[in-house]
Amino acid sequence: MSEVTLELIRQAHERIRGRIHRTPVLTSGRLDELSGSALFFKCENFQKTGSFKARGAANAVRSLSEGEAAHGVATHSSGNHAAALSWAASERGIPATVVMPRTASPNKIASVERYGGRIVFCEPTHRAREEAAARVVGETGAVLIHPYNDLRIIAGQGTAAVELLDEVPDLDIIVCPVGGGGLLARTAIAAKAIRPQVRIFGGEPEGAADASQSLASGVRRPVERPSSIADGLLAFVGDLTFPVMQRLVDGIGTVPDEAIGAAARRLLEVLKVVVEPSGAVGYAAVAEGSVACRGMRVGIILSGGNLDLGRVPWAK
Repeated sequence: MSEVTLELIRQAHERIRGRIHRTPVLTSGRLDELSGSALFFKCENFQKTGSFKARGAANAVRSLSEGEAAHGVATHSSGNHAAALSWAASERGIPATVVMPRTASPNKIASVERYGGRIVFCEPTHRAREEAAARVVGETGAVLIHPYNDLRIIAGQGTAAVELLDEVPDLDIIVCPVGGGGLLARTAIAAKAIRPQVRIFGGEPEGAADASQSLASGVRRPVERPSSIADGLLAFVGDLTFPVMQRLVDGIGTVPDEAIGAAARRLLEVLKVVVEPSGAVGYAAVAEGSVACRGMRVGIILSGGNLDLGRVPWAK
């Protein structure tokens, strides 16, 4: 598989549909009024393991041959992909080893352990993650399942956009969070194949704005020590996802941490759903106006709900 197409995304959907949730699309008159738009929230916070990452992990693990799966799988992740891969591996009965930064959220560490993943900690830099994961693969013979720079992952996670447009086919815009660019790239691939006129935007924390900087310069530019309450979006945009973003994504809206925390709180208070900061960034970009969408029909992917209740983003 050299590139991901809508056909491959639909094949992935057939492969995983019996193992994941078809998450609901929720609406709120109050949130529509505040934004001046009609908003449709694809609630991946209700997905298996609490995030959209379960889609890609299930597809990647179920795509492995028996020989490939014999020594298990490995990855690096700040949390949600780590938990999703641990879950998908346990469902198939194979081991998973995950490299996590030592600063990872305690509740996300606990999730990985709950699903049976073995954790190797590293320093909180992109280089440290990649180097530690390479060592794990060398020592164990495990198959590396990259959190976003993997075509199997891209195909699996594109299924969220397929479901969203099945339910709300006449969207003008779709907005989702962007970290490594996997969700954004696969959303763009699926959505523009189904509805070519739809516009695709990412929401990104100001403290980890490598995607917007890279798109502006035309060259992938990492933020060496990214920092944000949206801890799931600290990854560097991938070399597989970046060309897709250049070709299909219409823009990136960056937002400060204060706006991300406020968005997560408003979703809880008004929509009555728990969304972690990373999952709320797309809505934050709409609420702050960094993605212009007034008067339009807007799909927003709430990508995860693994909120650390000991560190809620609006606590004083």
